[in-house]
Amino acid sequence: MRSCSKTDVGRKRKVNQDSVYRTDQPIGSLPNLYIVADGMGGHNAGDYASRTCVEVLSESVRSSRILTPIGVLQEAIQKANEAIYSQGMKDPALEGMGTTMVVATVLDHVMYLANIGDSRLYLLNSGTIRQVTEDHSLVEEMVQSGELRKEEARLHPHKNIITRALGTSRQVTADFFEVTLKKEDIVLMCTDGLSNMLEDEEILQIVNDYSESLMATAAKLVEEANEHGGKDNIGIVLMRL
Repeated sequence: MRSCSKTDVGRKRKVNQDSVYRTDQPIGSLPNLYIVADGMGGHNAGDYASRTCVEVLSESVRSSRILTPIGVLQEAIQKANEAIYSQGMKDPALEGMGTTMVVATVLDHVMYLANIGDSRLYLLNSGTIRQVTEDHSLVEEMVQSGELRKEEARLHPHKNIITRALGTSRQVTADFFEVTLKKEDIVLMCTDGLSNMLEDEEILQIVNDYSESLMATAAKLVEEANEHGGKDNIGIVLMRL
């Protein structure tokens, strides 16, 4: 795997509450690891939540004795949830904090991933883009129930209301996926600071235009998200087989 990552505070926020992590090298029993998290909460709480998510997830993977990828990720997610929730209960300044999360690893051309909240993972190849994860959000529930059309969802006033987050309750359930990757597939993991600013087709066009360099692609995605308003922090991990 080859990968790059980038975060940006955007044009409206003063604090960057997005955290990213990536390693193309083995970590614990996994051959690689990629994480994107988008914190929520007042003052420094969101920043603390996303940073703790990344730190605890990666350390749990590093020390885990479980051998199956999904088992390793599931254990790490539960430990991260417990760490964020317990700290929020102890410190009034951090009460109610939480974070979205998408985490992935690739083993023998199969990508194992999990998500909580509305941070996303996209798969791009041969001029197509597919959102693999499903948002845990009020708007997505409205789309699934038929109350709202998919094309209306991105601009809905309640777009930012998420229905599931890491660290907001004692127990949390992540969605898990397995995806077989093909040569030259590009994987994009991102926070809603990107996906709320750019249409999927705009993301695809940028990836196609700058596909020779993952770093150039990430930089252009951030630039365009800011040009479209930059209303939130932007967190990106890009990877390619």
